[in-house]
Parts: sequence; structure tokens; C-alpha cells
Amino acid sequence: MAKLRLLTFNIAHARGVMPVHQSLRSAVRIRRNLLRIAALIRRVKADLVAVQEIDENSRWNGSYNHLTFLSEHCGLPFSAMGLTNVRGGRFPLNYGNGVLSRWPVMHAEAATFGRSRLGDKGFLFAEVEVAPGRRLPLINLHLHHASRKQRLAQAGVLMKFMTERRRQRGAHWAAQPILCGDFNNPAHAPDATAMLLGFCEETNNCTLLPKGGRTFPAALPARALDFVLLPGECRPVHAEVVRSYLSDHRPVLVEFELAAAGA
Repeated sequence: MAKLRLLTFNIAHARGVMPVHQSLRSAVRIRRNLLRIAALIRRVKADLVAVQEIDENSRWNGSYNHLTFLSEHCGLPFSAMGLTNVRGGRFPLNYGNGVLSRWPVMHAEAATFGRSRLGDKGFLFAEVEVAPGRRLPLINLHLHHASRKQRLAQAGVLMKFMTERRRQRGAHWAAQPILCGDFNNPAHAPDATAMLLGFCEETNNCTLLPKGGRTFPAALPARALDFVLLPGECRPVHAEVVRSYLSDHRPVLVEFELAAAGA
């Protein structure tokens, strides 16, 4: 079995740990925080990174691609961006979810849950070729922060998407999709996290990680909102909430073993 390390992290537009809007942060401070995030990725030796609230080209954050910047500084050469907010004109605001990878991203597609409003949430689906002919599917999601009703509807969209892609592309996969990201609700509540876990367990033996630890707010964590949902083909080895003050969320690191081909 091959061991892989996956990090999921809502980086909050690289504005830092304090609840201050990114438009009030200087370009120098944003860049410095991105470099610190890249250093964290190197330190934990991540092979795959799923980031939420990352900017592609936004006026408030210096108008450059933050995912490309992280890739150049963290040692993960392959990436995919899934925009959930696209605004052009004199004040561009383009951001969403991104994936960084040690291996080639062979396929990627993004979906938005909202109705083309600023602040829309969504997800990025990517297939990473971890070995010749073996693609590991990954869904990097960001669910609504305030409305349980909307989160449940978003979970329904995800379940439909997963069913369709399993039928269309499942023959390429080394495992069922990994779900990770900012679920914005705890695992023990009757909410979207439990709904998605139940759906995945209908067809696979899944594990929700981490088992303990809180991720939000980063300064004094009170809630667990960020998770990795591993399918049965991925055996968990280690999981932890990483102590970090680079965003209002703390990242989650999961190490797992991917079953050998034909196992």
C-alpha cells in the first residue's frame, strides 16, 4: 500500500487569523501569509492539499493567482482551481476552491451551489493520477456557513453529482471519492456532514476524520467544522488538527494508505 498525506485548509483569502476583511489587509501582509501557508504545507509533508476561499484574481488581494503562488512555494507542482465566484470589470473578485498535488491532475471540474451571488459556495472535483493508470478522485467542498436548510440542499447536490460521476468515470478510479473541506457543521449534528457520511456508507466503508479536535475559530477553537471523509480503499494511519494561526480555521491533516491495485 502507498501512503499519502492530505491537508484540507480554509485559508480565508490569506487574510490571517483575525476577523478582519481581506480588503483591509495590505498586499504585503497577504503575500507574507501565503508564504507561511506554503511553509506549513512543506512542514507537514503534504502530498495533496485542498484549500477553500482561495483567490485566483481578486482586487482585494493583489490581483494574482494565489493557488499558483502557493504551488511555486510549497513544492507541489500540479494544481486545479474551481471558481465559485467570478466577477470581472474594474474590481475583479474571482475565488473558490483549489487543489495542489504532487502528481498530475488528470481531470477537474467545479460546481457552484448558489445563484451567481457574491459569497457563493461550491465544490471542486479532481482526479489525481497517483500511479500510472490509477486515479484518486477528490471532492473539495465548502458548504454554507449559516443555513442548515441550504447545507442539506447542497449535500443533495453533491450526492447526485457523486452518483453520476461514479457511473460515468468510476472505471478510472483507484478508490471512491475522498470528500474533504469546510463542512461548516459538526459531525454529531443532524446536518449535512452526517447526511454525506450516511450516503457514502451506503456504498462504501467510510471513515470521517479527525475523530477529535476543533478547527474553528483558530485562535480559540470551539467547533469542529473541517473534515476528511475517507472511502474504504483508503486506510487511515494518522489524523490531526494542525495547530496554526494562519486563518480563522485550523487545517486538518490525514495520512492514509491507498490499497494496492487489484486489492
